Amino acid sequence: MALAISTTPSDSFDITTFAVKEGNGVKGLSEMGLKTLPKQYIQPIEERTLLSKVVKEEESIPVIDMSTWELEEQKVGDLICDAAEKWGFFQIINHGVPIGVLEDVKEATHRFFGLPAKEKNKYSKDSSPTNSVRYGTSFVPQAEKALEWKDYISLFYVSDDEAQASWPPTLRDQALKYLKRSEMVIKRLLKALVARLNVYEIDETKELLLMGSKRINHNYYPKCPNPELTVGVGRHSDVSTLTILLQDDVGGLYVRKEKEGTWVHVPPINGSLVINVGDALEIMSNGRYKSIEHRVAANGTTNRISVPIFVNPRPGDVIGPLPELIEKGDKPVYKQVLYSDYVRRFFHRAHVGKTTVEFAMT
Repeated sequence: MALAISTTPSDSFDITTFAVKEGNGVKGLSEMGLKTLPKQYIQPIEERTLLSKVVKEEESIPVIDMSTWELEEQKVGDLICDAAEKWGFFQIINHGVPIGVLEDVKEATHRFFGLPAKEKNKYSKDSSPTNSVRYGTSFVPQAEKALEWKDYISLFYVSDDEAQASWPPTLRDQALKYLKRSEMVIKRLLKALVARLNVYEIDETKELLLMGSKRINHNYYPKCPNPELTVGVGRHSDVSTLTILLQDDVGGLYVRKEKEGTWVHVPPINGSLVINVGDALEIMSNGRYKSIEHRVAANGTTNRISVPIFVNPRPGDVIGPLPELIEKGDKPVYKQVLYSDYVRRFFHRAHVGKTTVEFAMT
């Protein structure tokens, strides 16, 4: 019989130790047959009511067909830039990453999270043999007043050899292939985006600034009791240049319409990738492209996974408005910031909208 856990303070069962320290995560809690959501996961009322402002389903972010890139690069590039300016989010189809590669990495994600907690916990902050691999739950549990209903494993790419040596074998090969096969479309997206910023050639120096480091996350959102009381991921913007997200067919990603303050669901499209502008590109574009708040809703009936690739500057890079913009007369809206300082600021506190980007403003 499924075990139901009370959420009263007198509980002898330590949910935080079970989920966070012992590596069982919210998957372990979900599999215990909880009847009510543990109090540690109940979000403030203002966060819970955000989805009361969701707009009608037929309105969503743009979907861009990349199949004609080689014949109509300018036309497709304009669609990409327009979407990045208006929405900060868009989906791409016919992008050149094989469907089989996408399906394989989704299956590998399910396999990893199906491992016993003891196996997954070998990659936790306290146990992982390398800083390049990190298994965990929520976002920053030690800094959060309310935990998020998500488990994850985060893989920082250093080299193929390092990945072969340190990434979990359960998903290593599939994650690497997804990274490799995504590189061409990432370069095409960046080529289009920076051309509108007066950068007409991406040399080696510029390429390293835009995409000198990469991280791939595998996220697991198990079904949740009282999903309306919590979140899968709280509202935030990404610190990346670009994020390339593979989601399954469950849905649950919501994007904020900046001017209206309403939220739009991003419906899953088979074979598509969801692209969003990160804080680093907002800063480098001097605000022309906006990183947009997004969040993930918890689900009461179905397990969900997603696999984002974060394309970033290198930790030691200094980011600021691109000189090609300033030379054309743009007044800098953002200051020069060491990227590692920016990222450290983001990862040392709970998800709180776009407050991190204010750190970089002049």
